[in-house]
Amino acid sequence: MKKSVEKRRILRIRRKLKSVNRDRFRLSIYRSSKNISAQIIDDKNQKTLVSASSNEKSLEKKDKKAIISNKIAELLAKRALEKKITKVYFDRGRYKYHGIIKNFADTLRKNGVIF
Repeated sequence: MKKSVEKRRILRIRRKLKSVNRDRFRLSIYRSSKNISAQIIDDKNQKTLVSASSNEKSLEKKDKKAIISNKIAELLAKRALEKKITKVYFDRGRYKYHGIIKNFADTLRKNGVIF
């Protein structure tokens, strides 16, 4: 039962966001208990344009989750600006805009990504 409720919540949020934002790319985020990953997706062509994850070898696993999310957000913003992507819409998925997700979004805004 829990899986279906989460799935419906994800689809409901994504449907609302897509109906409002037709000319922007989607920034989708995934968070688990140990890792965080994000990707910028072109929904028209169904392609991932830019991605960053805490599983990459260039990041240290010893840091706290908040510090890791800041590093991932900086890395994603740098890669997005290299591809000249500045405007996206934030798809938080099933997660509340709170804690690590909010910290991630604030760091992206500080580094030049507009949403």
